[in-house]
Amino acid sequence: MQYRTLGRTGVQVSTLVLGAMNFGKIGNTTQDEVTAIVDAALEAGVNLIDTADAYGAGQSEEMVGKAIAGRRDDIVLATKGSLPMGEERNHRGGSRRWLVTELDNSLRRLGVDHVDLYQIHRWDPATSDEETLSALTDLQRAGKIRYFGSSTYPAYRIVQAQGAAREHRLSRYVTEQPSYSILQRGIERDVLPVTQEYGLGVLVWSPLASGWLSGAVRAGREISTNRSAFMPQRFDLTIPANQARLDAVEQLAGVADQAGLSLIQLALGFVTAHPGVTSAIIGPRTPAHLQSQLAAADTVLSADVLDAIDAIVAPGVDLAPGEKNDTPPALLDKALRRR
Repeated sequence: MQYRTLGRTGVQVSTLVLGAMNFGKIGNTTQDEVTAIVDAALEAGVNLIDTADAYGAGQSEEMVGKAIAGRRDDIVLATKGSLPMGEERNHRGGSRRWLVTELDNSLRRLGVDHVDLYQIHRWDPATSDEETLSALTDLQRAGKIRYFGSSTYPAYRIVQAQGAAREHRLSRYVTEQPSYSILQRGIERDVLPVTQEYGLGVLVWSPLASGWLSGAVRAGREISTNRSAFMPQRFDLTIPANQARLDAVEQLAGVADQAGLSLIQLALGFVTAHPGVTSAIIGPRTPAHLQSQLAAADTVLSADVLDAIDAIVAPGVDLAPGEKNDTPPALLDKALRRR
């Protein structure tokens, strides 16, 4: 396992992070399976676990808490808040009212008195940066969080939040968690240059592109990722964007074979090769999935392999831009762009 410094915090984290979204109802995993995955990941040298309140409506946090009981001090523990937790209109977002309440809920579910990294899961356009950063700074001073970061923020929002922290003399986001894979390279255009400029640690999610780069989606074979059951449109090959992804996957599989690598090793080695990326978040659903992903822990791609990837999916290109979850609100709601 390789380790890197998380931004400018001085904290050393593994280049592969154990993501817990599949723990519980989303991945249909039991507590025993979750504990086995956590045990194997820690044994392999993974030292950062990332979860969120919204994963299984708190179930993932509860399962992580049980799995790490008795060894909290050896783990860099990260969770997230701000996505809706139920139907109540104020049980979401980046307001002080909600973050103070929901962090306590997360700590209770995890069975800990603090988390090392608390992340705002999505930018809340209804709440000012000052409001959110002020609440997070107070929670940090109270010892409930060590650091805080953002997730899936557009580049301009990262810049504005850094400016707001400076202007109001508040603590700042020290990490960003964007989507990044060989098939989704858009953050190379703006997000990664910005995070590098501000010295943010970057923990990328979906480096296997929801299963497209795991070997679960190949030409002439039945799709074997569980994501296809609740996101069927993302795997419908009658959609031109999905056919383009499949064509790219088949070419990438050839590059991997020629390099003596699995497709998973190629995919994870690619994202961790970027100098602006700290770690890749893997989201195994089974111990077997974990082992196939841990095989990439020490993968280093040669310049020739990286050039071959660039020839298949050009730098800065998203093959499925609609799946990035960072689209400005005015592009999604016509009422926001009309007087």
